Amino acid sequence: MATANTPRKILVTSALPYANGSIHLGHLVEYIQTDIWVRFQKMQGHTVHYVCADDTHGTPIMLRAEKEGITPEALIDGVHKEHTADFSEFLVEFDNYYSTNAPENKELSQSIYRKLKANGKIATKIIEQFYDPVKNMFLPDRFIKGECPKCHAKDQYGDSCEVCGATYNPTELINAYSAVSGAAPIRKETEHYFFKLSECEQFLKDWTRSGTLQGEAANKMGEWFENGLNDWDISRDAPYFGFEIPDAPGKYFYVWLDAPIGYMASFKNLCQAKGLDFDEYWSKDSKTELYHFIGKDILYFHALFWPATLEFSGHRKPTQIFAHGFLTVNGEKMSKSRGTFITARSYLEHIKNPEYLRYYYAAKINSTMEDIDLSLDDFVARVNSDLVGKYINIASRTAGFINKRFDGKLNPTANNIVVAEIKASAHAIAESYEAREYGKALREIMRLADIANGFVADKAPWVIAKQEGQDEALQQVCSDALEMFRLLTLYLKPVLPKLAYEIERFLNIEPLIWQAVGASLLPAHSINAYEHLITRVDPKLIEAMTEANKENLIATPQVSEPTVSTAAPVAAALPEAEYISIDDFTKVDLRIAKIVNAEHVEGAEKLLKLSLDIGEDKPRQVFAGIKSAYDPATLVGRLTVMVANLAPRKMKFGMSEGMVLAASDENGGPFILSPDVGAKLGMRVK
Repeated sequence: MATANTPRKILVTSALPYANGSIHLGHLVEYIQTDIWVRFQKMQGHTVHYVCADDTHGTPIMLRAEKEGITPEALIDGVHKEHTADFSEFLVEFDNYYSTNAPENKELSQSIYRKLKANGKIATKIIEQFYDPVKNMFLPDRFIKGECPKCHAKDQYGDSCEVCGATYNPTELINAYSAVSGAAPIRKETEHYFFKLSECEQFLKDWTRSGTLQGEAANKMGEWFENGLNDWDISRDAPYFGFEIPDAPGKYFYVWLDAPIGYMASFKNLCQAKGLDFDEYWSKDSKTELYHFIGKDILYFHALFWPATLEFSGHRKPTQIFAHGFLTVNGEKMSKSRGTFITARSYLEHIKNPEYLRYYYAAKINSTMEDIDLSLDDFVARVNSDLVGKYINIASRTAGFINKRFDGKLNPTANNIVVAEIKASAHAIAESYEAREYGKALREIMRLADIANGFVADKAPWVIAKQEGQDEALQQVCSDALEMFRLLTLYLKPVLPKLAYEIERFLNIEPLIWQAVGASLLPAHSINAYEHLITRVDPKLIEAMTEANKENLIATPQVSEPTVSTAAPVAAALPEAEYISIDDFTKVDLRIAKIVNAEHVEGAEKLLKLSLDIGEDKPRQVFAGIKSAYDPATLVGRLTVMVANLAPRKMKFGMSEGMVLAASDENGGPFILSPDVGAKLGMRVK
């Protein structure tokens, strides 16, 4: 790798988001991480191209388009517009954001396949797969469901059980059925094309230990070599949305063959637009640098399949692959029921400012594959403390004096020791950014912000301003503080690019680059009027965001998920992580409720509108999906159990102010719960 002072040519990619859903906060960890690194490299003066694309092929895309009554092309075009908008608003600045369903990708995929075939790395063999006799299609593992052969939980996927965690082959499922048509699948033979990964084992053993991967990633890949590598199935049968394999009618490239080639295709498209040399970056003897940022869940594809594909088709391999961990929210997996499965769009609608999330993620990110946690309470506290209370506070306490008393003119001292200390940290901060140790970089920056705030507090310009004959001292103190603010802004610019731009305008300076650390705000330099830059995060916005995402789960179109809790028989013991504590249970306020009225809801196929009395001044209105089991007239006067502290949810037919409990399974229901004799309305269930 070149030194920091030597110009570098760098190509950077992030993993391609699948064109079958919205960008959520888990996705954004990777794109924000990559964007910060790219912006830092550009501030260093290096030539950097950051490319990405939507991953658009495969059975899920085909089936979703069919369900929506549109072509796959129309579907992926709409998703591409949505993804592009989300990334742009989170300030992820791609040099090119493309699609894998593009002519450049088709050309490259077919060319690479032909080179692999010419190198003797492609073979064919007959395999047996599940086949849907109704849809006339072979079924991917995730489109086969049935009873888990280990714990006997029903409706589990063809590759793994979400209840007990077991993995298995689709043929081991009990009472398997097609998730596409519901029909029982049959076994059918078909010819498939394979990449001879088993013949690449020694190359991959050497390559994965060459320093290209993080140590923990290299160790993980080492596990795959213990029993020897299997050849890789790279074909799928029609019908399939993708690129047809040359000279193989009805056979298509598996999405994971052409998806990473999408990195090359996106860059080739950029080359055509900007007049760049594609071969300079992708030829086998390339002297440029290539970095992939990915999640650890797709390390297998990027650290085994991808380098082997490149090596044996005559292309360069990645300089390094940077794998990161998953996102948890409040210490747990993102959850729709808890309102923590949050889309990028939902965040923007509620919190508004994307740089708050960029800062919080950066404060948590390091160079390892550790998972990071978005603690929503900590998010509010950290943003308000660091960005508002420490960083922006420096300017807000000093700029006004310069504007009002000195016509915007600065007069800094020549050798302020605090300014010198902040400048001296530039190299260490740069090293942390380079190594993707963003948390370490931000800790140092906030340490410096504390020192700058200490300087302002010690000098107390608001006191000096009241003293006669101290104008020069006041001007110097405030000017020195704004120089500190300029340096901190430079250090934070990769993380907070929009805020940095606004501060550059306020300070009336050129766009900050890393070399500007050596410069200073000069005497008589004029700044512009200071305007409020950011506001504190209101915790109520967080609450509204999580509640809105709970509402998205329950109040779906046509109210297909009614406000009713159902319980199915437990097929196996819960994994330990799924148990709750007694404290968790006591948070749910269950009350005996009397149904004082029940009626049909016009236009709703599943809902009844209930009025529930739990001893309050007036009954609660609750919509429950129990219409299939009950005549409303038979419910009036009955006692049941309701969740009384569930936040009200605005639904299509009105506000639902709670939830009744009911039980159901594949044999019938839902059946509302009724208390034993002696229970009275308003009593708490505990």
